[in-house]
Amino acid sequence: MKDLAKHYPAHIAELQQRTAIILERENINALVIHAGQVGKIFLDDMYYPFKTNPHFKAWLPIIDTPNCWLIVNGKDKPVLAFYQPTDFWHKVTKLADDYWTAFFDIKLMSNADDISAILPSNKQNMAYIGAHQDVAQNLGFELINPELVLNYFHYHRAYKTEYDLVCLREANRIAVVGHNAAKDAFYSKASEFEIQLAYLQATGQGENEMPYGNIIALNENAAILHYTVLEQTKPLQHHSFLIDAGANFNGYAADITRTYAFEENEFQLLIMAMNEMQLELGQSLKANSSYVDLHITNHYKLAAILKRFELVNLEPEAMVAKGITSAFYPHGLGHHLGLQVHDMGGFMADETGTHVPAPAEYPFLRTSRDIESKQVFTIEPGLYFIDQFLTDLSSSGNSKYINWAKVDSFRKFGGIRIEDNIIVHDSSVENMTRDCKLS
Repeated sequence: MKDLAKHYPAHIAELQQRTAIILERENINALVIHAGQVGKIFLDDMYYPFKTNPHFKAWLPIIDTPNCWLIVNGKDKPVLAFYQPTDFWHKVTKLADDYWTAFFDIKLMSNADDISAILPSNKQNMAYIGAHQDVAQNLGFELINPELVLNYFHYHRAYKTEYDLVCLREANRIAVVGHNAAKDAFYSKASEFEIQLAYLQATGQGENEMPYGNIIALNENAAILHYTVLEQTKPLQHHSFLIDAGANFNGYAADITRTYAFEENEFQLLIMAMNEMQLELGQSLKANSSYVDLHITNHYKLAAILKRFELVNLEPEAMVAKGITSAFYPHGLGHHLGLQVHDMGGFMADETGTHVPAPAEYPFLRTSRDIESKQVFTIEPGLYFIDQFLTDLSSSGNSKYINWAKVDSFRKFGGIRIEDNIIVHDSSVENMTRDCKLS
């Protein structure tokens, strides 16, 4: 993609500048960023799937090779120690010239222990950034994952470079191809497992490449927020389908959700109402405004839908005040998105890491940070019929406001969630998901 090569130099320059600022502030000479290493399964000779340190893949699109390292100081060309062993057991990733390789001083390693000869012998003012504290200590690092350094990078990661945005748009494009294939499989009465296979086939990505475990939920399973069972047996009747599935591009994540009704019925009308609400919320993402306030607005809009469909016999203001909407919508409106599905920095008020907690009445909100330009969010309102919350509601003083016959008629559908990935610009928003023609 030509846009990757076009925007990558500025991306590297931005990361170099961020690095120089925090190293000078903390009196550190360099950061040594470890991609990570594979973990062996207990009492087995196999390994867990490898996931790259996000601080590593922020610099370059190496996401499937363990035992790689970066040495950066914000001034000199970064050093990449690339692990390229001789191995007849596994396919080895070869390093080829690409748009990013000229920006690094590349040193090949045939053995993971070769890093000892590449790193400076004096590591007193060098900081290790990575997941393996034991490795860092064995190599002689004393400064490991300094909190103020991590906070600085996490805070600024919320401001996406143009390169970041190119990668996120492509991740969305790939995911939308999968969503359309999954939708077709649902209407062909496929099982959850078969729908998953259709999704993976369409995206060209395996389960381990996905940024998270796909949620493929038929019927009442849609009421389980993180459902990942993938039943192989088809249900006797297809009522509904909720799919929460993403894709990966250069280590950046898409995170998209849609809900479908098998027949044209009242549940389909409820989906249409939720879709309209979701679009309104997405358009309401504005720079220099409050994400917490938008989440609260979501509850009032949801309350209006609950009243319109005669699920709750109460005015929206009273419904929210009594906490009734939380029984139908127990999670947050969304989160930051980028190199991680739930990208870092969502609760930070500043670059030192000052924590801004979620409101006590909405403890599952994943970001309390104000909305700013160049940030990327998910917007994912939901409406669910979850036995646990409905049971609690039935035993409370609010039970008298609930149209239980109507609620019970919707239990077989599980619930609804609709989620888009949206870029905030100075005076507009860019809905990457809708731009890829996913309705």
